[in-house]
Amino acid sequence: MTTTTPTVGALLRTWRRRRGLSQLELAGRADSSSRHISFIENGRSRPSEEMVLRLADRLDVPVRERNALLLAAGYAPHYAQTALDDPSMETLREGISRLLTGYEPYPALVVDATYNVIAANRGIAMLLDGLPEHLLAPPQNAMRITLHPEGLASKIHNLKEWRGHLLAQMERQIALARSGPLRALYEEVSAYPVAERPGDSEPDAPVPYIALPLVIEHDGHLLSFVSSIATFNTPMDVTVAELAIETMLPADPATVKYLRSLGSLGD
Repeated sequence: MTTTTPTVGALLRTWRRRRGLSQLELAGRADSSSRHISFIENGRSRPSEEMVLRLADRLDVPVRERNALLLAAGYAPHYAQTALDDPSMETLREGISRLLTGYEPYPALVVDATYNVIAANRGIAMLLDGLPEHLLAPPQNAMRITLHPEGLASKIHNLKEWRGHLLAQMERQIALARSGPLRALYEEVSAYPVAERPGDSEPDAPVPYIALPLVIEHDGHLLSFVSSIATFNTPMDVTVAELAIETMLPADPATVKYLRSLGSLGD
């Protein structure tokens, strides 16, 4: 059995169709012509390295896949992939650590492209307290920990809505990037059973949430958070490009009061 490696033209055509663009629309964005785009996609013209990178930029191709496009076109990868424990990443690691610590007592964490937890602060550790070891053993995965019936799912009072939000988020990412591991993770966590929570109730008074909150129980207290996700601008390294920093902002005064009452979370 033999396998055929996709050409750069075939890969670019796939990305163009994923973005819902015609050849003419892509040509306009890339300062090219639809004829040239057609020739590239059909293999009649070999794009320059600069053109590959320009088309990848206009198609919002993830950094990892830009390297794949360059390799398919016969060029060397443009973006390095440096391990986070490499000495050259020391400044990044220190910056992330300061950011997470500075956000306490509110929860915050850093995940990679498949939601493996790279770093987390003590606000996250507080929420994970009491979960089974098999979910907390390395490598920790934020989606598994959140949606597994023995994980945070057992404490989330609006699980149906929050689960739907997380799965939709993963679906959008899968549509944007060719990621077999992310697809496998999605299929795993979306198949977890969803237990009904009899007795769940609405807050005593309506709260004007600014976004869908995560409503989760901790030590008998009902806490509400809204989530914000940040990524690095114009990354030049695959590892950095795939990092995401998620911070949990208290969504009501009661949550703020409770977290502040915990002081430094144990110190």
